[in-house]
Amino acid sequence: MKMLALRTIAFVVPLLLLPLVGCSNSSSSPSASGVAAGKTVKLLNVSYDPTREFYVEFNKSFAQLWKEKTGDTVEIDQSHGGSGKQARAVNEGLKADIVSLALAGDIATIAKQSNLIEGDWQTKFPHNSSPYTSTIVFLVRKGNPKGIKDWGDLIRDGVEVITPNPKTGGGARWNYLAAWGFALHRELGDLAALKDPNKKAEVDAANEKAKQFMGELYRHVPVLDASARAATNTFIQRSIGDVLLTWENEAFLAFKELGTDQVEMVVPPLSILAEPPVAVVTKNAEANGTTEVAKAYLNHLYSAEGQRLAAKHYYRPRNEELISDEQKAVFGKLKLFQLTDLVAGWDEAHEVHFKDRSGVFDQIYSADAK
Repeated sequence: MKMLALRTIAFVVPLLLLPLVGCSNSSSSPSASGVAAGKTVKLLNVSYDPTREFYVEFNKSFAQLWKEKTGDTVEIDQSHGGSGKQARAVNEGLKADIVSLALAGDIATIAKQSNLIEGDWQTKFPHNSSPYTSTIVFLVRKGNPKGIKDWGDLIRDGVEVITPNPKTGGGARWNYLAAWGFALHRELGDLAALKDPNKKAEVDAANEKAKQFMGELYRHVPVLDASARAATNTFIQRSIGDVLLTWENEAFLAFKELGTDQVEMVVPPLSILAEPPVAVVTKNAEANGTTEVAKAYLNHLYSAEGQRLAAKHYYRPRNEELISDEQKAVFGKLKLFQLTDLVAGWDEAHEVHFKDRSGVFDQIYSADAK
């Protein structure tokens, strides 16, 4: 079986990158002609697992742009892992100039716990600082032997589901919330009922049904990996499971690398609009002297070239007018609900679903639930 590209760097240890970012700007030096040469600027982009291929190409694009604009050479190092773990690494001293994580809650954690990022960080770039979006789809074996078409099929007898741990991975939380939203939608018919005080009894009953569905779903999960890419490797390399819950771009990547003779993508009728955000790690960038280039780097994500590259790597661009009709046609049609259709925001999502011991996930994922 073919392996996914770049799998040899699937587990980058973030601390190994620390020596690379101690001095962000090197001094300009005279060239042979006596004219001052451009300086070298180093950036560290701390990101989540499925972005690695995208940022390899995006970094080259930005470096060329910056060289043409300023004469300076910019070198971008990447660190990848589960989104929650990456946020903790930054809080614990990983000197990121930029974070591009899976969910706003992880960047908000950095802002709250270490004050390295302003509290109003989502106002710094368009679309709440989310330059591209994605959604959650299914990857199944060739021929879809278990006949999986929708979320309800995941809990049928004999179906093994691969999804990572929502306590450690951002993609895993999107998977979880997509399934939770499906369960509520199935019970209520319309998620708008969640905000209707006159339907409290119906909503309470729907929440109990959703909790039962989630408990059954995770009883079908034989391996709970730490991150989205690790789960992909479990499904592809280790051939465990009948269906992988995954980012749309991860499914496309696997499909592209393995071919139609190995896997198929199933787009469910309903899923969640995933909005991975970005931010400058302000205090680190100021200390490194990289604020200007870090802001330019993130602004480049919103440019025509940045949006085209996002679409090339199967992220849904914010501005579809900047990509070709051929790229638009790649993305499947489905009904998307938003995080705010379920909860007020990531703080509430954490309290209700992912908080240690009291959250729904810890309630359903117990020793006897496996």
